[in-house]
Amino acid sequence: MRVFKFGGASIKSVAAIKNAAAVIQSQGKENLLVVVSAMGSTTDQLERIIALAQEGNSFEKELNTIEKYHAEIIAGLFPDTQSVSQRVKELLNELAVAANAKGDYDFIYDQVIGYGEIISSVIIHRFLQQQGTTNEWIDSRQFIKTDSTFREGQIRWKETEVAMKPLQAILKSKIIIAQGFIGSDEKNNTVSLGREGSDFSAAIFGCSLGAESVTIWKDVPGLMNADPKRIASAVVFEELPYKETAEMTYYGASVIHPKTVKPLATHNIPLVVKSFVDPSLPGTVIHDCHVNNLPPLIVHKENQCLISCKVTDYTFINEEQLGIIFHAISEAGMRINVMQNSAISFSFCVDYIEHRVFKLIGILSKHFEVFYNTNLLLITVKNYDQKTFHEYRNMHGVILEQSSRSALQVLVKDIAH
Repeated sequence: MRVFKFGGASIKSVAAIKNAAAVIQSQGKENLLVVVSAMGSTTDQLERIIALAQEGNSFEKELNTIEKYHAEIIAGLFPDTQSVSQRVKELLNELAVAANAKGDYDFIYDQVIGYGEIISSVIIHRFLQQQGTTNEWIDSRQFIKTDSTFREGQIRWKETEVAMKPLQAILKSKIIIAQGFIGSDEKNNTVSLGREGSDFSAAIFGCSLGAESVTIWKDVPGLMNADPKRIASAVVFEELPYKETAEMTYYGASVIHPKTVKPLATHNIPLVVKSFVDPSLPGTVIHDCHVNNLPPLIVHKENQCLISCKVTDYTFINEEQLGIIFHAISEAGMRINVMQNSAISFSFCVDYIEHRVFKLIGILSKHFEVFYNTNLLLITVKNYDQKTFHEYRNMHGVILEQSSRSALQVLVKDIAH
Protein backbone atom coordinates (compact mmCIF):
# COMPACT_ATOMS: atom_id res chain seq x y z
CA MET A 1 0.00 0.00 0.00
CA ARG A 2 0.97 3.63 -0.44
CA VAL A 3 0.29 6.88 1.39
CA PHE A 4 -0.48 10.19 -0.35
CA LYS A 5 -0.54 13.54 1.42
CA PHE A 6 -2.21 16.64 -0.05
CA GLY A 7 -1.39 19.98 1.56
CA GLY A 8 -3.60 23.04 1.84
CA ALA A 9 -2.47 24.58 -1.46
CA SER A 10 -3.32 21.40 -3.36
CA ILE A 11 -6.96 21.44 -2.20
CA LYS A 12 -7.61 25.18 -1.83
CA SER A 13 -10.24 25.53 -4.58
CA VAL A 14 -12.81 23.62 -6.61
CA ALA A 15 -10.32 23.14 -9.46
CA ALA A 16 -7.58 22.05 -7.05
CA ILE A 17 -9.83 19.47 -5.38
CA LYS A 18 -10.90 18.07 -8.74
CA ASN A 19 -7.22 17.81 -9.68
CA ALA A 20 -6.38 16.02 -6.40
CA ALA A 21 -9.31 13.68 -6.96
CA ALA A 22 -8.04 12.85 -10.45
CA VAL A 23 -4.60 12.02 -9.01
CA ILE A 24 -6.21 9.77 -6.39
CA GLN A 25 -8.48 8.06 -8.92
CA SER A 26 -5.52 7.35 -11.23
CA GLN A 27 -4.03 5.05 -8.56
CA GLY A 28 -6.73 2.41 -8.57
CA LYS A 29 -9.44 1.60 -6.06
CA GLU A 30 -7.55 0.18 -3.07
CA ASN A 31 -4.27 0.07 -1.14
CA LEU A 32 -4.08 3.86 -0.90
CA LEU A 33 -4.41 5.99 2.23
CA VAL A 34 -4.83 9.72 1.61
CA VAL A 35 -3.94 12.30 4.26
CA VAL A 36 -5.30 15.82 3.73
CA SER A 37 -4.51 19.17 5.29
CA ALA A 38 -6.91 22.03 5.91
CA MET A 39 -7.94 23.87 2.76
CA GLY A 40 -6.06 27.04 1.83
CA SER A 41 -5.39 29.33 4.79
CA THR A 42 -8.04 27.83 7.09
CA THR A 43 -5.50 26.98 9.82
CA ASP A 44 -4.36 30.62 9.95
CA GLN A 45 -7.97 31.70 10.37
CA LEU A 46 -8.52 29.14 13.12
CA GLU A 47 -5.49 30.51 14.96
CA ARG A 48 -7.06 33.97 14.84
CA ILE A 49 -10.32 32.57 16.19
CA ILE A 50 -8.49 30.92 19.10
CA ALA A 51 -6.62 34.13 19.93
CA LEU A 52 -9.80 36.25 19.79
CA ALA A 53 -11.80 33.78 21.88
CA GLN A 54 -9.13 33.51 24.57
CA GLU A 55 -8.97 37.31 24.79
CA GLY A 56 -12.73 37.36 25.30
CA ASN A 57 -13.49 38.89 21.90
CA SER A 58 -16.04 37.91 19.27
CA PHE A 59 -14.83 35.72 16.40
CA GLU A 60 -18.13 35.61 14.50
CA LYS A 61 -16.64 37.42 11.48
CA GLU A 62 -13.77 34.95 11.19
CA LEU A 63 -16.08 31.96 11.62
CA ASN A 64 -18.38 33.29 8.91
CA THR A 65 -15.38 33.71 6.59
CA ILE A 66 -14.44 30.05 7.06
CA GLU A 67 -18.04 28.94 6.50
CA LYS A 68 -18.43 31.05 3.35
CA TYR A 69 -15.12 29.80 1.92
CA HIS A 70 -16.06 26.15 2.34
CA ALA A 71 -19.63 26.78 1.18
CA GLU A 72 -18.33 28.17 -2.13
CA ILE A 73 -16.17 25.08 -2.61
CA ILE A 74 -19.07 22.76 -1.77
CA ALA A 75 -21.32 24.62 -4.24
CA GLY A 76 -18.73 24.05 -6.98
CA LEU A 77 -18.39 20.33 -6.26
CA PHE A 78 -21.88 19.03 -5.44
CA PRO A 79 -25.19 19.32 -7.34
CA ASP A 80 -26.98 18.83 -4.02
CA THR A 81 -25.09 20.69 -1.28
CA GLN A 82 -27.46 20.16 1.67
CA SER A 83 -25.94 17.05 3.25
CA VAL A 84 -22.30 18.19 3.08
CA SER A 85 -23.14 21.76 4.11
CA GLN A 86 -25.07 20.52 7.13
CA ARG A 87 -22.14 18.37 8.26
CA VAL A 88 -19.70 21.28 7.87
CA LYS A 89 -22.02 23.54 9.86
CA GLU A 90 -22.12 20.98 12.68
CA LEU A 91 -18.31 20.89 12.74
CA LEU A 92 -18.12 24.71 12.81
CA ASN A 93 -20.51 24.77 15.77
CA GLU A 94 -18.29 22.25 17.57
CA LEU A 95 -15.16 24.32 17.01
CA ALA A 96 -16.90 27.48 18.25
CA VAL A 97 -17.76 25.75 21.52
CA ALA A 98 -14.19 24.47 21.85
CA ALA A 99 -12.72 27.92 21.17
CA ASN A 100 -14.81 29.52 23.92
CA ALA A 101 -13.66 27.04 26.57
CA LYS A 102 -11.49 28.24 29.45
CA GLY A 103 -8.20 26.71 30.47
CA ASP A 104 -4.65 26.18 29.26
CA TYR A 105 -4.05 28.01 25.95
CA ASP A 106 -2.16 25.18 24.28
CA PHE A 107 -4.84 22.66 25.28
CA ILE A 108 -7.63 24.81 23.86
CA TYR A 109 -5.57 25.50 20.73
CA ASP A 110 -5.37 21.78 19.98
CA GLN A 111 -9.08 21.17 20.56
CA VAL A 112 -9.85 23.75 17.85
CA ILE A 113 -7.01 23.75 15.33
CA GLY A 114 -7.67 20.34 13.74
CA TYR A 115 -11.16 21.24 12.52
CA GLY A 116 -9.70 22.54 9.26
CA GLU A 117 -8.44 19.05 8.44
CA ILE A 118 -11.66 17.40 9.58
CA ILE A 119 -13.78 19.66 7.36
CA SER A 120 -11.56 19.24 4.29
CA SER A 121 -11.45 15.45 4.69
CA VAL A 122 -15.25 15.26 4.90
CA ILE A 123 -15.63 17.31 1.69
CA ILE A 124 -13.05 15.25 -0.23
CA HIS A 125 -14.49 11.95 1.05
CA ARG A 126 -17.99 12.93 -0.10
CA PHE A 127 -16.74 14.25 -3.45
CA LEU A 128 -14.88 11.04 -4.23
CA GLN A 129 -17.99 9.05 -3.32
CA GLN A 130 -20.02 11.20 -5.70
CA GLN A 131 -17.41 10.50 -8.42
CA GLY A 132 -17.86 6.77 -7.95
CA THR A 133 -14.62 6.21 -6.03
CA THR A 134 -15.49 4.06 -3.02
CA ASN A 135 -13.58 5.28 0.01
CA GLU A 136 -13.77 5.22 3.77
CA TRP A 137 -13.45 8.32 5.95
CA ILE A 138 -11.59 7.80 9.21
CA ASP A 139 -10.85 10.06 12.18
CA SER A 140 -7.05 10.15 12.53
CA ARG A 141 -7.41 10.81 16.26
CA GLN A 142 -8.62 7.24 16.71
CA PHE A 143 -5.45 5.85 15.13
CA ILE A 144 -2.56 8.23 15.87
CA LYS A 145 -1.88 7.97 19.60
CA THR A 146 0.17 10.66 21.35
CA ASP A 147 1.18 11.87 24.77
CA SER A 148 -0.33 15.07 26.18
CA THR A 149 2.27 17.53 24.87
CA PHE A 150 -0.25 19.89 23.32
CA ARG A 151 0.82 21.58 20.06
CA GLU A 152 3.80 19.22 19.77
CA GLY A 153 2.42 15.74 20.38
CA GLN A 154 4.91 12.91 20.84
CA ILE A 155 3.81 9.66 19.19
CA ARG A 156 3.08 6.55 21.24
CA TRP A 157 4.25 4.24 18.46
CA LYS A 158 3.22 0.86 19.89
CA GLU A 159 -0.31 2.02 20.68
CA THR A 160 -0.53 3.66 17.24
CA GLU A 161 0.52 0.49 15.42
CA VAL A 162 -2.04 -1.58 17.36
CA ALA A 163 -4.79 0.96 16.65
CA MET A 164 -4.03 0.93 12.92
CA LYS A 165 -4.13 -2.84 12.40
CA PRO A 166 -7.83 -2.87 11.39
CA LEU A 167 -7.03 -0.47 8.54
CA GLN A 168 -5.14 -3.20 6.69
CA ALA A 169 -8.38 -5.04 5.91
CA ILE A 170 -10.14 -1.86 4.73
CA LEU A 171 -7.25 -0.99 2.39
CA LYS A 172 -7.68 -4.29 0.53
CA SER A 173 -10.90 -3.03 -0.98
CA LYS A 174 -11.07 0.74 -0.46
CA ILE A 175 -9.16 4.00 -0.44
CA ILE A 176 -9.00 5.61 3.02
CA ILE A 177 -9.32 9.38 3.59
CA ALA A 178 -7.72 10.68 6.80
CA GLN A 179 -6.70 13.97 8.37
CA GLY A 180 -3.18 15.20 8.93
CA PHE A 181 -1.85 17.14 11.90
CA ILE A 182 -3.91 15.55 14.71
CA GLY A 183 -3.89 12.61 17.09
CA SER A 184 -5.22 11.95 20.58
CA ASP A 185 -3.83 11.33 24.04
CA GLU A 186 -4.83 8.68 26.58
CA LYS A 187 -7.82 10.81 27.65
CA ASN A 188 -8.96 11.17 24.01
CA ASN A 189 -8.11 14.87 23.94
CA THR A 190 -7.06 16.13 20.52
CA VAL A 191 -3.31 16.73 20.30
CA SER A 192 -1.71 18.43 17.29
CA LEU A 193 1.65 17.27 15.96
CA GLY A 194 3.17 20.71 15.38
CA ARG A 195 2.32 23.32 12.76
CA GLU A 196 2.40 21.87 9.22
CA GLY A 197 2.40 18.41 10.81
CA SER A 198 0.36 16.66 8.12
CA ASP A 199 3.55 15.39 6.46
CA PHE A 200 4.43 13.72 9.74
CA SER A 201 0.94 12.18 9.89
CA ALA A 202 1.53 10.63 6.47
CA ALA A 203 4.82 9.17 7.70
CA ILE A 204 3.12 7.75 10.81
CA PHE A 205 0.47 6.02 8.72
CA GLY A 206 3.11 4.81 6.28
CA CYS A 207 5.40 3.34 8.94
CA SER A 208 2.59 1.79 10.99
CA LEU A 209 1.00 0.16 7.93
CA GLY A 210 4.22 -0.90 6.17
CA ALA A 211 3.76 1.33 3.13
CA GLU A 212 5.96 0.87 0.07
CA SER A 213 6.23 4.67 -0.25
CA VAL A 214 4.87 7.98 1.07
CA THR A 215 4.20 10.73 -1.48
CA ILE A 216 3.76 14.40 -0.62
CA TRP A 217 2.02 16.46 -3.32
CA LYS A 218 3.28 20.05 -3.48
CA ASP A 219 3.10 23.13 -5.73
CA VAL A 220 6.78 22.66 -6.71
CA PRO A 221 8.29 20.12 -9.14
CA GLY A 222 10.14 18.36 -6.34
CA LEU A 223 12.52 19.08 -3.48
CA MET A 224 14.73 22.01 -4.46
CA ASN A 225 17.97 23.48 -3.13
CA ALA A 226 16.18 26.77 -2.35
CA ASP A 227 12.73 28.34 -2.35
CA PRO A 228 12.06 29.17 -6.04
CA LYS A 229 9.95 32.15 -4.93
CA ARG A 230 13.10 33.66 -3.42
CA ILE A 231 15.82 32.26 -5.69
CA ALA A 232 14.88 31.88 -9.35
CA SER A 233 17.89 29.65 -10.09
CA ALA A 234 16.80 26.95 -7.62
CA VAL A 235 17.22 23.41 -8.96
CA VAL A 236 15.24 20.21 -8.39
CA PHE A 237 16.93 17.15 -6.91
CA GLU A 238 16.19 13.83 -8.60
CA GLU A 239 17.08 12.07 -5.35
CA LEU A 240 18.42 12.92 -1.91
CA PRO A 241 19.63 10.88 1.07
CA TYR A 242 17.47 10.79 4.19
CA LYS A 243 20.21 12.48 6.24
CA GLU A 244 20.59 15.46 3.91
CA THR A 245 16.84 15.97 3.80
CA ALA A 246 16.51 15.70 7.59
CA GLU A 247 19.14 18.40 8.04
CA MET A 248 17.33 20.66 5.57
CA THR A 249 14.11 20.33 7.55
CA TYR A 250 15.96 20.96 10.82
CA TYR A 251 17.16 24.28 9.46
CA GLY A 252 13.63 25.22 8.45
CA ALA A 253 13.01 23.99 4.89
CA SER A 254 9.22 24.24 4.65
CA VAL A 255 8.63 21.63 1.93
CA ILE A 256 8.70 18.79 4.49
CA HIS A 257 7.84 18.80 8.19
CA PRO A 258 10.99 18.19 10.31
CA LYS A 259 9.68 15.03 12.00
CA THR A 260 8.74 13.31 8.74
CA VAL A 261 12.06 11.86 7.65
CA LYS A 262 13.30 9.96 10.71
CA PRO A 263 10.56 7.28 10.97
CA LEU A 264 10.62 6.71 7.21
CA ALA A 265 14.40 6.32 7.23
CA THR A 266 14.17 3.90 10.17
CA HIS A 267 11.71 1.74 8.19
CA ASN A 268 13.52 2.36 4.87
CA ILE A 269 10.36 3.72 3.23
CA PRO A 270 11.03 6.13 0.32
CA LEU A 271 9.56 9.62 0.59
CA VAL A 272 8.54 11.11 -2.76
CA VAL A 273 7.89 14.82 -3.33
CA LYS A 274 5.70 15.32 -6.42
CA SER A 275 4.02 18.24 -8.19
CA PHE A 276 0.22 18.37 -8.11
CA VAL A 277 0.48 21.05 -10.81
CA ASP A 278 2.09 18.54 -13.20
CA PRO A 279 1.82 14.98 -11.84
CA SER A 280 3.76 13.66 -14.86
CA LEU A 281 7.00 15.17 -13.50
CA PRO A 282 9.21 12.62 -11.72
CA GLY A 283 9.65 14.67 -8.55
CA THR A 284 12.28 13.88 -5.92
CA VAL A 285 12.85 10.51 -4.26
CA ILE A 286 14.28 10.67 -0.73
CA HIS A 287 15.79 7.33 0.21
CA ASP A 288 18.97 5.53 1.25
CA CYS A 289 21.40 6.81 -1.39
CA HIS A 290 24.53 8.87 -1.92
CA VAL A 291 24.66 11.99 -4.09
CA ASN A 292 28.00 13.59 -5.01
CA ASN A 293 28.66 17.33 -5.37
CA LEU A 294 25.46 18.69 -3.92
CA PRO A 295 24.94 22.42 -4.60
CA PRO A 296 24.53 24.81 -1.65
CA LEU A 297 21.19 24.29 0.09
CA ILE A 298 19.66 27.64 1.06
CA VAL A 299 16.87 27.73 3.62
CA HIS A 300 14.92 30.84 4.68
CA LYS A 301 13.08 30.70 8.01
CA GLU A 302 10.78 33.65 8.70
CA ASN A 303 9.19 35.05 11.86
CA GLN A 304 12.24 34.67 14.08
CA CYS A 305 12.96 36.25 17.45
CA LEU A 306 16.43 36.92 18.85
CA ILE A 307 16.63 36.85 22.65
CA SER A 308 19.77 37.98 24.50
CA CYS A 309 20.43 37.28 28.17
CA LYS A 310 23.02 39.52 29.84
CA VAL A 311 24.45 38.97 33.31
CA THR A 312 23.97 41.89 35.66
CA ASP A 313 26.72 41.43 38.28
CA TYR A 314 29.90 41.57 36.17
CA THR A 315 30.35 37.79 36.26
CA PHE A 316 30.72 35.73 33.11
CA ILE A 317 28.20 33.42 31.45
CA ASN A 318 28.99 30.01 32.94
CA GLU A 319 27.58 26.48 32.93
CA GLU A 320 25.16 27.20 35.78
CA GLN A 321 23.68 30.20 33.98
CA LEU A 322 23.47 28.25 30.71
CA GLY A 323 21.59 25.56 32.63
CA ILE A 324 19.05 28.16 33.78
CA ILE A 325 18.60 29.41 30.20
CA PHE A 326 18.20 25.96 28.64
CA HIS A 327 15.79 24.83 31.36
CA ALA A 328 13.65 27.96 30.77
CA ILE A 329 13.61 27.32 27.01
CA SER A 330 12.46 23.75 27.63
CA GLU A 331 9.82 24.90 30.14
CA ALA A 332 8.43 27.35 27.58
CA GLY A 333 8.21 24.56 24.98
CA MET A 334 10.57 26.19 22.51
CA ARG A 335 13.53 25.10 20.37
CA ILE A 336 16.71 27.04 19.60
CA ASN A 337 17.37 27.64 15.90
CA VAL A 338 20.80 29.26 16.35
CA MET A 339 22.77 30.42 19.39
CA GLN A 340 25.85 32.45 20.25
CA ASN A 341 27.58 33.48 23.46
CA SER A 342 30.08 36.09 24.63
CA ALA A 343 31.70 36.62 28.03
CA ILE A 344 28.69 38.34 29.58
CA SER A 345 25.75 37.45 27.33
CA PHE A 346 24.06 34.52 25.62
CA SER A 347 21.92 35.08 22.52
CA PHE A 348 19.64 32.62 20.79
CA CYS A 349 17.04 32.61 18.06
CA VAL A 350 13.60 30.94 18.29
CA ASP A 351 10.38 30.88 16.28
CA TYR A 352 8.25 33.85 17.33
CA ILE A 353 5.26 32.23 18.98
CA GLU A 354 4.15 35.28 20.93
CA HIS A 355 2.72 33.85 24.15
CA ARG A 356 5.56 31.35 24.49
CA VAL A 357 8.23 33.98 23.83
CA PHE A 358 6.86 36.26 26.54
CA LYS A 359 6.52 33.37 28.95
CA LEU A 360 10.19 32.60 28.29
CA ILE A 361 11.26 36.24 28.70
CA GLY A 362 9.36 36.38 31.99
CA ILE A 363 11.26 33.37 33.34
CA LEU A 364 14.65 34.62 32.13
CA SER A 365 14.11 38.15 33.47
CA LYS A 366 14.32 36.79 37.02
CA HIS A 367 17.99 36.00 36.41
CA PHE A 368 19.21 38.20 33.55
CA GLU A 369 18.79 41.49 31.77
CA VAL A 370 16.84 40.39 28.70
CA PHE A 371 16.63 42.01 25.27
CA TYR A 372 14.73 40.77 22.22
CA ASN A 373 14.21 41.56 18.54
CA THR A 374 11.35 40.30 16.34
CA ASN A 375 10.57 40.29 12.59
CA LEU A 376 13.84 38.55 11.78
CA LEU A 377 14.77 36.14 8.99
CA LEU A 378 17.15 33.23 9.56
CA ILE A 379 19.04 32.12 6.44
CA THR A 380 20.97 28.86 6.49
CA VAL A 381 23.39 27.93 3.70
CA LYS A 382 24.31 24.26 3.98
CA ASN A 383 27.20 22.90 1.89
CA TYR A 384 28.22 26.49 1.17
CA ASP A 385 30.86 27.35 -1.40
CA GLN A 386 33.10 30.43 -1.44
CA LYS A 387 30.60 32.47 -3.46
CA THR A 388 27.58 31.83 -1.26
CA PHE A 389 29.63 32.13 1.94
CA HIS A 390 30.71 35.69 1.09
CA GLU A 391 27.36 36.65 -0.43
CA TYR A 392 25.32 35.83 2.67
CA ARG A 393 27.88 36.95 5.25
CA ASN A 394 27.99 40.38 3.65
CA MET A 395 24.30 40.89 2.98
CA HIS A 396 22.59 43.97 4.42
CA GLY A 397 21.05 43.85 7.89
CA VAL A 398 22.96 40.92 9.44
CA ILE A 399 22.68 41.06 13.24
CA LEU A 400 24.07 37.59 14.02
CA GLU A 401 26.32 35.22 12.12
CA GLN A 402 27.30 31.62 12.89
CA SER A 403 29.33 29.26 10.72
CA SER A 404 30.66 25.71 10.90
CA ARG A 405 32.49 23.47 8.43
CA SER A 406 29.30 22.69 6.55
CA ALA A 407 26.76 25.42 7.33
CA LEU A 408 26.53 29.20 7.52
CA GLN A 409 23.66 30.86 9.36
CA VAL A 410 22.86 34.57 9.31
CA LEU A 411 20.05 36.32 11.13
CA VAL A 412 18.85 39.45 9.34
CA LYS A 413 16.13 42.05 9.63
CA ASP A 414 13.26 40.81 7.49
CA ILE A 415 12.69 43.49 4.86
CA ALA A 416 9.16 42.10 4.33
CA HIS A 417 8.29 43.70 7.67
